[in-house]
Amino acid sequence: MRAAVIHASRDVRVEEVPDPVIRRPTDAVVRVLLSCICGTDLWAYRGMASFQPGQRTGHEFVGVVEDVGADVMGYAAGDLVVVPFVWSDGICGYCAEGLTTSCEQGGFWGTRGSDGGQGEAVRVPYADGTLVRLPGEAASDRRLLTALLTLSDVLGTGHHGALGAGVGPGTTVAVVGDGAVGLCGVLAAKRLGAERIIALGRHPSRTAIATAFGATDIVPERGETAVEAVRELTRGRGVPAVIEAVGTEQSMWTALQIARDGGSIGCVGVPHGSDTGLDLSDVFERNIALRGGVAPVRTYIPQLLPDVLDGVIDPSPVFDLSIGLEGIPGGYQAMDERTALKVLISY
Repeated sequence: MRAAVIHASRDVRVEEVPDPVIRRPTDAVVRVLLSCICGTDLWAYRGMASFQPGQRTGHEFVGVVEDVGADVMGYAAGDLVVVPFVWSDGICGYCAEGLTTSCEQGGFWGTRGSDGGQGEAVRVPYADGTLVRLPGEAASDRRLLTALLTLSDVLGTGHHGALGAGVGPGTTVAVVGDGAVGLCGVLAAKRLGAERIIALGRHPSRTAIATAFGATDIVPERGETAVEAVRELTRGRGVPAVIEAVGTEQSMWTALQIARDGGSIGCVGVPHGSDTGLDLSDVFERNIALRGGVAPVRTYIPQLLPDVLDGVIDPSPVFDLSIGLEGIPGGYQAMDERTALKVLISY
């Protein structure tokens, strides 16, 4: 079969790789219908994250179950499924608590020794604990299937950031970052009842999506100027809830500066570099709460799925470039050059 493989910085290729097969009785093999390129995929592409040459890429996909192991009870060939970006057994203590990303048997797609989501098929360990069944008719509705793909990562990650920030009915929230996760954070905050949503982003095409998703204010500035703009919008106090969806020193610093005393920051941007941009004495003295981390999207999918199926929320606009399997190298380049927000891959 064909799949994307990374060989060096800015060197992703589509190559022939072995077909996935059932190795353990808890496995399933899923034939991929849609996958995508994530902002976190770019860190290896840019040489900012370690990888082994020949390693597979990608971690977000929906598809159809093709085969299952003898111990798989909940799924059968022909089932349409969405697959979280971390597989999990569903039965360990962490899974029981809903923290599926800390599963004792879990792992991330595209890491060494695992299949990547950017390929024609994937072997899924612990299928019963990992997969989530979708209505079969969704396979023939391209817009809906595209929206459902976001459940594998970015929608659940935005939701995690909103929960970490303490978003609820009537809340004022600021979202730092206009990537797919930040935009899904806007959508999640709106879904949770936020009254005012301040989106910090400087790309008009992206802030237009933020507005469509429920943002009430757009702040295109950066740094000190952005902080001043947010404080002006909030009568000098700052916001009680901040979703940080970038992970850089500047974005973390901005999140802290725009949070009001006693506020909460939901951190879901993957940290880049050793300096977090946080002054812990400032966090302590101002009673700022920091929450977030790797989003346990497997736990959130059952909560979010009904609203996506019913059209209450539609995250599909975060995909602004569609390609086929052979176009994956160009898709990485487009995201690296910021000419694409998030790239959808069809098979």
